Amino acid sequence: MQQIDADIISRCKAGDKAAFRFVVENCQQMVYSLAVKMLADTEEARDAVQDTFIKVWQNIANYDECYSLTTWIYTIAARICLDRLKSFSGRMQTTDDAEVFERITDDPDPERRLLASEWVSVIKVMASELSEKQRLVFTLSQLEDLDTAEIIEITGLDADQIKSNLYAAKKNIRERLIKMGYGKD
Repeated sequence: MQQIDADIISRCKAGDKAAFRFVVENCQQMVYSLAVKMLADTEEARDAVQDTFIKVWQNIANYDECYSLTTWIYTIAARICLDRLKSFSGRMQTTDDAEVFERITDDPDPERRLLASEWVSVIKVMASELSEKQRLVFTLSQLEDLDTAEIIEITGLDADQIKSNLYAAKKNIRERLIKMGYGKD
């Protein structure tokens, strides 16, 4: 991702659509990565990306340049994903997803395990029992590799809440893996 300088941001604030297109092109993969990991559904993730950049465009004038633009965009994307999770929380995991997960983890080829379409099923299975906060913190920390300071800015949680949610998420996932026969009891 290319660094977005103050000139581009100023042009966006002035309504320059070409400058905003530059921002979208440079940040859309980051937002999609978060959305697909949070929502575990490629169509929902695409919709969340679109909603995120609509909201960014609508609110760019309010963006405070003291903060990182990417962190601000992550914050918007995370909130949109959480809202979407609330709307379809009952339909996260299917039996097919569990079967795909088991097939992937039994496959000796490590490259096959990480195919994008199957990754979605893995995330659905592992995240299905996490709370929304746990899923968000786990995704930002473990899957997006963000540091605690950025996670604090994005989520509004303090360091202790982040640590607690991350611990609970990891514990839940570890227990699920043990139940499925991966790892020690």
